[in-house]
Amino acid sequence: MSNKGFFTGRVAKAPIFRDGGKTPVCYFTLIRNEYAGKDSNTGDARERQVSIPFTAFDAKAKSIADHVCVGDQLIVEYRLDNNNRDLGNDQVEYGFSFIIDEFEFGAPGAIKREKLAANNRG
Repeated sequence: MSNKGFFTGRVAKAPIFRDGGKTPVCYFTLIRNEYAGKDSNTGDARERQVSIPFTAFDAKAKSIADHVCVGDQLIVEYRLDNNNRDLGNDQVEYGFSFIIDEFEFGAPGAIKREKLAANNRG
């Protein structure tokens, strides 16, 4: 069973970059709308918003932090890793992390398009 996946979405908020430890890391959230069936009353298509928090390391982290703006599209290949914490007293908090293996820059968002236009004007 594989724990890999692909996701295409737009950056929901500014990426958070940390370079103070052994390994540079970048945290960011991608968001997209997906089909959620038809409305039973009107028959119109419904959508739901899906958002996933991702983590990138090393050069990928630096590249995302340096070149991504809110609204930019990213296409990511990720793996799902366990992120469990021992709370003591025989209690474990079970969690997981979406870790970036590969990514591609997609369409620029409004903020980046405005920056590119300003650079071309000046």
